[in-house]
Amino acid sequence: MPSDTLPAAVAMPLRGRPHVVILGGGFGGLAAAKALRRAPVDVTLIDQRNHHLFQPLLYQVATAALNPSDIAVPIRQILRRQRNASVLLAEAVAVDPIGKRVLLSDGVNPEGAVPYDFLILATGVTHSYFGHPEWAGAAPGLKTIEDALEIRKRILLAFESAEWETDPARQRAWLTFILVGGGPTGVELAGAIAEIARHVMTRDFRRIDPAKARVLLIEAGPRILPGFAPELSQWATEAISRLGVEVFTGNPVTALDNGGVTVHGEKIEARTILWAAGVEGSPLASSLGAPLASGGRIPVQPDLSLTEAPGVFVIGDLASLHQDGQPLPALAPVAVQEGRHAARNILRALQGLPGLPFTYHSRGMLATIGRAAAVGEVARLRFTGFAAWLFWLLVHIAWLIGFRNRFLVLTEWAWTYLRYERGARLITGPKQGGLPDRPSGTKG
Repeated sequence: MPSDTLPAAVAMPLRGRPHVVILGGGFGGLAAAKALRRAPVDVTLIDQRNHHLFQPLLYQVATAALNPSDIAVPIRQILRRQRNASVLLAEAVAVDPIGKRVLLSDGVNPEGAVPYDFLILATGVTHSYFGHPEWAGAAPGLKTIEDALEIRKRILLAFESAEWETDPARQRAWLTFILVGGGPTGVELAGAIAEIARHVMTRDFRRIDPAKARVLLIEAGPRILPGFAPELSQWATEAISRLGVEVFTGNPVTALDNGGVTVHGEKIEARTILWAAGVEGSPLASSLGAPLASGGRIPVQPDLSLTEAPGVFVIGDLASLHQDGQPLPALAPVAVQEGRHAARNILRALQGLPGLPFTYHSRGMLATIGRAAAVGEVARLRFTGFAAWLFWLLVHIAWLIGFRNRFLVLTEWAWTYLRYERGARLITGPKQGGLPDRPSGTKG
């Protein structure tokens, strides 16, 4: 961001009170900001996007069930009634723990730095291709609205391209969809694509039969949904297979390009490959000078602070913290509870009190597989099928911010359930990902 658009005075505390800077407007960052609404501090929330994104439903934007505005709310709108909070639209590129300031994209300029007394780092994670960054162009991941729209475009263009294609082998490649990674995102995407092919688009084309599309879910580990109990993973495998998804476990991808993937030395031809196999910490993590755990996450103290950087707390997916011998999962409830706890410990620090250790209180886990099918673990209860799907639906509606969003999403879901229709099937933006204007083997 050019320095002349961000005067230094804007970044300073409003009334000379302790200044808390929060990087990231996700679940954790917003929870921390709201927890400080009555605190004797000034809060500045910095994000490179102007909206809070409800990531658990991002795959539904990618598969044309919802529009981006259904699951996103402007951050300023969320915090507009919180008088001690201000919002800056900017990209943070580094943290200077010695000078206690955050450097923005023009960090060489002092006016591009935001000073802090306390910093809450909630910037999350990004895609990890396990040492193969060249795979990113051929296999996009799903973290942002831009990612979702790109994936939606690739899925819809694949069917359009297959309709044009006259060569059977190339047509099969266009109608083959590969999901790399068998976690919740991969499972949800695979199930949604299979539903689109077999129910939504069956009467839309004349030269192809969308129901013959292949959807492959490839997982390097021994089972899909590894974070769930083995019996739930098994149920999910059987349920998604009934949708027509081919599940391959114990199969790491060894090569990947625009033409397909290689597994165990065998090339599977496909023109649409989506990545859901791994994540790594935000690049900001390395600027703190703290040692990093696996996946580029930052190990934190029990109170979520950093020994190497006084006044800094790390929360959400970027934080590496174990409880009962197990790492805390990368879930929205974890980030929300950590955000509130970091805010509480900042208030304790202002009173000269030591920070309290964080304890996560699990609310359970849910993953949807397809129409009226899901798996769930809540407390010691494990449930599957329609009951789990209905619970998943109600939980996600409750977590959405704003009545308008809840109403629109519920309406869209009801329409999709009753009519097998997905109203957001629009191909927008310039073509990307190597898709031709008209597939080879056709005549204009």
